[in-house]
Amino acid sequence: MLKFNTEWTYAPAPESTDHIRIDPEYQLFIGGQFVPPKSKIYFDTLNPATGKKISSVAEAGKKDVDLAVKAARKAYESYWKKMPGKERAKYIYRIARLLQERAREFAVIESMDGGKPIRESRDIDIPLAAAHFFYYAGWADKLDYAFPNQKPKALGVAGQITPWNFPLLMAAWKIAPALACGNTVVLKPAETTPLTALKLAELIRDADLPPGVVNIITGAGATGAALVEHPDVDKIAFTGSTQVGKIIQHAIAGTDKKLTLELGGKAANIIFEDATIDQAVEGIINGIYFNQGHVCCAGSRLFVQESVSKTVIRKLKDRMETLIVGDPLDKNTDIGAINSKEQLQTIRKYIKIAKREGAELYQSSCSLPRGGGYWCRPTLFTNVSQSNRVVQEEIFGPVLTIQTFRTVEEVIKKANNTPYGLSAGVWTDKGAKIFNLTKQLRAGVIWANTFNKFDPTSPFGGYKESGFGREGGLHGLSAYLK
Repeated sequence: MLKFNTEWTYAPAPESTDHIRIDPEYQLFIGGQFVPPKSKIYFDTLNPATGKKISSVAEAGKKDVDLAVKAARKAYESYWKKMPGKERAKYIYRIARLLQERAREFAVIESMDGGKPIRESRDIDIPLAAAHFFYYAGWADKLDYAFPNQKPKALGVAGQITPWNFPLLMAAWKIAPALACGNTVVLKPAETTPLTALKLAELIRDADLPPGVVNIITGAGATGAALVEHPDVDKIAFTGSTQVGKIIQHAIAGTDKKLTLELGGKAANIIFEDATIDQAVEGIINGIYFNQGHVCCAGSRLFVQESVSKTVIRKLKDRMETLIVGDPLDKNTDIGAINSKEQLQTIRKYIKIAKREGAELYQSSCSLPRGGGYWCRPTLFTNVSQSNRVVQEEIFGPVLTIQTFRTVEEVIKKANNTPYGLSAGVWTDKGAKIFNLTKQLRAGVIWANTFNKFDPTSPFGGYKESGFGREGGLHGLSAYLK
């Protein structure tokens, strides 16, 4: 009698790192060249999959921030604001092409520094970053058509602060429209994921962008605060936590600085009984687990119509069992490493809180990598209420809460019962039901029968404590014009 082994695993399929170059030390990119920090302070950036150091990165102090802003102001006044839009477009287009050419290198570094699976970096982050540069290159000489009879003009120097969850993509979201509109830029990436921004600085240098048009400085909260408070910065664009966003808003109150904030989220994903269940389940998995829950628009609150709730929960648990947690550079990996030790501690804290509040825990039985790194199994909670902290507060991890509903009116009230309003998802085969919900859900972006889909032509941003202003599309241009 033949016996078959029903337990099998994929053979490792790691992405090669032979083609990338990471320097042992990185300096600040100011005025078109890399310069050492006046502070003479450096910090380590770590690989979250191993906990080991990748490189040392300069920490910009107030003097360094001042030098970067002065370089940006000089570039703006001397030539960038005077340059015809069609000439600015050539530079932006060149950046897009170079980014395409080096896409594989950027993807590997993004996964090494941030912990996200190589499939996400390779197939989403890097191509979408290049697409934003291509898109805004096309608008650089058409601003008068985009805003007819308004005589649009650049703001000046834009200070931009990006998060660790989409390091290169968020940089592209901000830099591309700012340059297209004739502004110059000082960018500060997150301190835990600075490497692709610094590689972008190399690319900008290789593209022969005039010195000072884009400056990239690295550091933590103090560096960002110095940039926000600098008197010669005309615009602040921040993506990050709601708490820091409120601090920034207070800091620039009473000044004439323009501000856009893209902050936290607690997205509702709603499955109706008439939805294609298998498609919806895969969308839920994509919306919360494939990105480790590391997106502010992650679909971390699931609402399922009562009549199909048992089926959906069973299928979700079955699908969770197939997910692979492992090396971010392995092409088989579904869920990579948590970005930092501190973030993993935050996720574990919320899991304990949820259990203490009476929620029912389910975690995948998958094995976790050994030998260091920061890992978390895909997690879901049932038997939760609207008042549970795990339902109300942003976790930024692979943690899903599930509640049921009976009527459209009930789920709208539940979905809107949060201080956030960044995104939402609706799963149904009824077009009228989709449009009804999109009018009543207080969220900046609402996906229908899909989730986490982005396009440079589409604006993105939130309501309530998820911030204000939009990035992407024409809205992304208007944020950098007066």
